[in-house]
Amino acid sequence: MNTLVPFRAPTHSLSAGRGTRVRVLVATLGGFFLLVLLGAALALQRTVPGAAAAARLDGDGLFDLTNVWRIHLTFPRDQWQAMEPKGGRGPFGGPGAPGGAGGFNPGMLIAPAFLNQGDANHDGKLSREEFSALGQKWFAAWDTNKSGKLDTGKIRAGCSAALESAGGNRPGGPGQVPGGPSPLVARDNRNGFTYVHADLDFEGWRFENVSVRYKGNNTYMMSRNSLKRPLKVDLNRGFKGRRLGGVTTLNLHNNVNDPGGMNEPLSYRLFRDAGVPAGRTAYAQVYLTVAGQYTNHYVGVYSIVENVDNNFTRSRFGTKRGALFKPVTRHVFEDLGDNWSAYEQAYAPKTPVFDHEAKRVIEFSKLVSHASDREFAARLEEFLDLDEFARFMAVTVWLSNMDSILSMGQNFYVYLHPKTQQFQFLPWDFDHSFGQFPIAGSADELEHLSILRPWSGQVLLLERVFKVERFKRLYLARMNEFSETIFNPQRIQRQVDELAPVLRPAVKEESAQLLARFDRMVAGEAIVPGGFGGPRPGAARAAGNQRRGQNNPDTDEGASESPGGGPGGGGRPFGGSAGGFGQAMKPIKGFVAARAQSVSDQLAGKAQGAVLARSGPGGPPGGRGGPGEPPERGGPGGFGPGMFLAQAFMSALDADKDGVVTEAEFSKGFLKWFDSWNTDHSGVLTEEQLRAGINKDLSPFRGGPPPDGLGPPDDPDDF
Repeated sequence: MNTLVPFRAPTHSLSAGRGTRVRVLVATLGGFFLLVLLGAALALQRTVPGAAAAARLDGDGLFDLTNVWRIHLTFPRDQWQAMEPKGGRGPFGGPGAPGGAGGFNPGMLIAPAFLNQGDANHDGKLSREEFSALGQKWFAAWDTNKSGKLDTGKIRAGCSAALESAGGNRPGGPGQVPGGPSPLVARDNRNGFTYVHADLDFEGWRFENVSVRYKGNNTYMMSRNSLKRPLKVDLNRGFKGRRLGGVTTLNLHNNVNDPGGMNEPLSYRLFRDAGVPAGRTAYAQVYLTVAGQYTNHYVGVYSIVENVDNNFTRSRFGTKRGALFKPVTRHVFEDLGDNWSAYEQAYAPKTPVFDHEAKRVIEFSKLVSHASDREFAARLEEFLDLDEFARFMAVTVWLSNMDSILSMGQNFYVYLHPKTQQFQFLPWDFDHSFGQFPIAGSADELEHLSILRPWSGQVLLLERVFKVERFKRLYLARMNEFSETIFNPQRIQRQVDELAPVLRPAVKEESAQLLARFDRMVAGEAIVPGGFGGPRPGAARAAGNQRRGQNNPDTDEGASESPGGGPGGGGRPFGGSAGGFGQAMKPIKGFVAARAQSVSDQLAGKAQGAVLARSGPGGPPGGRGGPGEPPERGGPGGFGPGMFLAQAFMSALDADKDGVVTEAEFSKGFLKWFDSWNTDHSGVLTEEQLRAGINKDLSPFRGGPPPDGLGPPDDPDDF
């Protein structure tokens, strides 16, 4: 048995004087040594990546909207150049896009649809026979009235329907490891975005050699001719455990669609107030240094948005276990068969997926797709956390955010809780909230969006869940509760006024034009949606400077402009059309007042609310027309991938130029594409060859302008 013995100082034969001198010397040396250690510690806090942040900044401190942080990114010149997608600056890989085959371009988005629907033997390639069969399949499906001919409207509708799952179900994916996790789908470079290295200075705390890449789809394209592009900064790649405020990744959102920069922060706050796990946000002024090119150059004000990852699930659910998905499909939880590889691309898992988790997704999908109403209602709660989903849907619907599960089939996460085995929905990317998604419907329609049928087109999961009485009671109870509390319009309007003085100095420093739009938003005045409408101020001068070889970012006022002279600056990458892109949008203050009244009236039975026709892929701008109506009446075939691709298909396939494509022309054109794209004459098309061929022959702006004025800018440099 061990016994603790009290410590006693040893006795010494040294004289008292000598002992005192020794003690003084030891104390002096010890004090000096402690000072050295303290100095070293302080130096380490400044130089060792993440040391100071981990010691002094917690998550709540980082995500504090009353501060605007200062972020400085320093890139070696070769790393800055390497971060640029291989497709360069040209729109959609079109003319003027060097190396278009490998960058951000239509092939990146469309090739998976060709593979998904044509690869019969699931080998990840298309033989000549498979490619021809795909052409025959598409013609038969697109020729809805069996006339033997396709006009532009039919091709537009067919393209949109076929390409809805372009980012989705990809055959030939990695197989599962029996009893273990399936490999993650490689997502880092899905848009041609590559991680590079830079040094990060966050309010004086230095992180060396962080990983940085561009991010986003629409927000990247809208800011492509600008320095102010959306960014993802990963502190942890190569430095396991390195954190800032408890997080390992910083998402820097450029708010190109939101001149006030408040849509996401206030939306996420509503979700959190409603009891839905949602990301926290902050603001930052971002500065850029690139050796020999930029020196401490102010890029602009960004939102910092908390990443949804293992750190997020641990802080919200108390565990890093469980599967986390970020679906990109309008057909979430619909039956795709018994093989997980058919689901994997569409569900974009962010964590390894074990066999039992993949099985859970498939089981719920089969229930949604095939169960009777009685069985579905009885078993729904086995798979879905109904109370959490009621809260999630109440906030999503109240915000009329159609760039979501309600229409576009994106911008949400799904978490499979490891204990309950229930799915929970988490919000993401709410820059189009508060009814600011003009392609989905008019401002009036979005203010009065139905609370009982809020989705556009067919979303089978929502159609079935909203029929279940238990869910409906929970959902309406939450909508009633929140309408009396967190949805109060005066409360949200005060939040706008509280944020305005915090943000205004940073916005003012960015550009006078953005400041004018910001002030109008804060005042509640209508604004043309960012990136759409008029010409981009300074674009002609900036383009001229580029053509003359001039590049002085520290003096060129247009250097940090996005399309439109700053985020939300009114450029016109897609032109503008009444009732769609070009319509004025009501800022937060005006929207919440109208929306609160509409929801109150619907809850009281005084109004039914607006039911939108299908928008997004295959639907009309403005949301008019029904799902079964022909394109000329606003049905499928309106806004969507087909809007941009139909003219390219028509130009390539209409051999006799009579304005329609026959079955023979369609089949012959597909075989001509195959022979042209199969550059190595191997007899099979790889995904790389598909991308290159699509970019060469199906750029949206080849073969004439798209319909309805949705053409390219007058000058490619204005894109």
